[in-house]
Amino acid sequence: MTMPADCETDAARLRETMAKTLTEDSELADPTWRQAVQTVPRHRFVPGFYLPADERDGQGLTIWEPVTAELDYGRWLAAAYSDTTLITQFDGDEPNWKQPATRHGGAPTSSSTLPSLVLRMWDDADIQEGHTVLEIGTGTGYSTALACERLGSADVTSIEVDGRRLEQAASALYTLGYTPTLAVADGLYGYWPEASFDRIVAACSFRAVPPALLAQTRPGGKILLTLSGWLYGYARVLLTVAEDGTAEGQVLGGTVSFMSARSHAAPMFGNPAHWAAGLPERSRTASHSPERITAATEEAFHLRFLAQSAVPDAQMMTVGEVVHMVDVVTGSAATLTPGDGAWQVREGGPVKLWERIERVLNAYDAAGRPGPETFTLHVYDGSQHLRHAQMPGLPMPGPGLGS
Repeated sequence: MTMPADCETDAARLRETMAKTLTEDSELADPTWRQAVQTVPRHRFVPGFYLPADERDGQGLTIWEPVTAELDYGRWLAAAYSDTTLITQFDGDEPNWKQPATRHGGAPTSSSTLPSLVLRMWDDADIQEGHTVLEIGTGTGYSTALACERLGSADVTSIEVDGRRLEQAASALYTLGYTPTLAVADGLYGYWPEASFDRIVAACSFRAVPPALLAQTRPGGKILLTLSGWLYGYARVLLTVAEDGTAEGQVLGGTVSFMSARSHAAPMFGNPAHWAAGLPERSRTASHSPERITAATEEAFHLRFLAQSAVPDAQMMTVGEVVHMVDVVTGSAATLTPGDGAWQVREGGPVKLWERIERVLNAYDAAGRPGPETFTLHVYDGSQHLRHAQMPGLPMPGPGLGS
């Protein structure tokens, strides 16, 4: 389809409106980033994407509606300049945007991240003129273009694990005159040919800080990445790398989540009923409800990450009213069943999963319920520990990513 003659005029107007809104919301305090937002045409990076329908299907799955200029020009352009994450791929399957189909459920594996978060990441990384930057997760290329507009293409390297995604991003970038170094590569290993970097910013999440990123950062340089895990707890961390290759940094506030690096995605665990069948019949009363880490609150979001640090190989799912926990590494499992005003726990295997989480929750309460910004991450000698002055240290998964 040929775009309407006034498409670029419409897009420029919407970019101006988006930049104004982000400025009013304090996401664009730096005028150079505002100029980048006003300049980079986001719609050129998202020829097609999915938006969720208002209602789910009969099985409770999200209905994802394809949006392209051909299907609905107005909806497509308005969404492209909204502060919204636009899903561009599910389950690693590249859509046919010439004949897109509605999807029911699925796991998003690529997207154009909402602009306010992209800008927050670049701003939090403290990027300055003259810095060389490695971006992990090119995606559609929009965030890459913003970095190129701000720093110049020569100082920007961006890598993407999905070759098809990178090919499309490269086409959009080069057509617009942006020429960063691009490569198909796994973010777990960074990109040695262009190292060392002043800043590394990851647009995907990792279970632990990849050692290669420390080695590819100049002393005094910074790494901004999101840590996540199989309980879907998230925390953003800004690390400063020392001369000896160790790193330390503060956990940042906010409820930010990114798709996992594909090599760090949670494994399939089978049927939770099979795991529950092997548990002891005897139960005990839980000292904490699972809602403490599953509720839709900022505190629960933070607590889920702390709990995940205690049981890094555990996964959680709810079947009916029963909460199941499964650890595919150790073979441990637990169930939590609601009762008369309390939850009953059954646990089995070498790791008492809910008992470990209860210890973290007890320590958190005793410390006065400290926020994310009061925690620091220390990376040294192949070990990674989350620390707080009033709580026991929580070891993170190491390079091997086992418990």
